[in-house]
Amino acid sequence: MTGPVSSNTGRFQGSGMTSDRTRARMVEALRQKGVKNERVLNVMAEVPRHVFVEEALQERAYEVDKALPIGHGQTISTPEIVAIMTELLCEKGMPKKVLEIGTGCGYQTAVLGKLAKDVYTVERIAPLMDKARRTLRDLRYFNIIFKHADGHFGYPDGGPYDGILMTAAAGYVPDELKQQLAPGGRMVLPVGKDGGTQKLYVIDRTEAGYSEKIVHDVRFVPLVPGVV
Repeated sequence: MTGPVSSNTGRFQGSGMTSDRTRARMVEALRQKGVKNERVLNVMAEVPRHVFVEEALQERAYEVDKALPIGHGQTISTPEIVAIMTELLCEKGMPKKVLEIGTGCGYQTAVLGKLAKDVYTVERIAPLMDKARRTLRDLRYFNIIFKHADGHFGYPDGGPYDGILMTAAAGYVPDELKQQLAPGGRMVLPVGKDGGTQKLYVIDRTEAGYSEKIVHDVRFVPLVPGVV
């Protein structure tokens, strides 16, 4: 199966500030901010972001510029940055196999899971990974492979990947991840120190090697070594 089938229960549909109408307003706000890829926008209109955050925060789930806490010192990225990074990853076409570094609550995973045939996702914090796995299972995603591991080293057994997306800021671009990119593949990741300047990098692998460009200033939690 190449994509998920969403449940139609009230929990996933939402109501009021978590309804389909609210998601549609979020998507229109993303268009106004310059996101152009309609397939990415359509997916973000489908994925119920509110189920990936605590109930007390659900009414803020579709504010385009709000990163919300998900526990363990981590956050769910803003819809704006999810849209930007996903659009960049898909700029040259929809990747069939994607590696995500930093599962977190699973929202970015869910967006990728509707665009790619297979998503491999790595998370160092076991309770976060387990919760994301349950949420994505409830949403009937069957094309996601989870790994509890240090994200610096990626998931070499699943590679090579058409796309790699990192949801935490690395202090440098890990060579291990570059080597897991397939020729023609693309990696999108934030690079920089926690509390300091961070930049969003786009790295393409060509037959001749690698090219990179910096596209945005960003702010992410750091990519931490080890597992817990």
